[in-house]
Amino acid sequence: MAFEAKAFAHAELMGAQFVSFDQESQTILMNFCAPESFITPRGSVQGGLVAGFLDEAMGWAYTHSTGGTHSPLMVDVNFSILRPVPQGKLVATGRVIKAGKRVLYLAAELMAPDGTLLARSTSTCIPTPNPGASAA
Repeated sequence: MAFEAKAFAHAELMGAQFVSFDQESQTILMNFCAPESFITPRGSVQGGLVAGFLDEAMGWAYTHSTGGTHSPLMVDVNFSILRPVPQGKLVATGRVIKAGKRVLYLAAELMAPDGTLLARSTSTCIPTPNPGASAA
């Protein structure tokens, strides 16, 4: 299952593009593009918006792992910005660490196109059914 980024205004704003999903490792690969409007006076992406890239990758990893029937409802998120996140192309991986019936553990990394690690996150979530989705 791939998603159409233009169907979600926030994903379009972040330049989100699905690249691949590996069911065995429950890992998604996504591309993003940080627009000029995300850049602070210090010249890098604002921290809360960095968290948004990471959250998007984690969320889609879980949604893809369920075939689209469920999405995560975030209880908490921890993220670390390791280097300033520049304007332009970014690459993210998101993965399901553990998925139970009541609690999910997710993780993500945000990188420059050359593979330089820029930020990472973990999140604890509640699995929630997607309206209109049916279990296959």
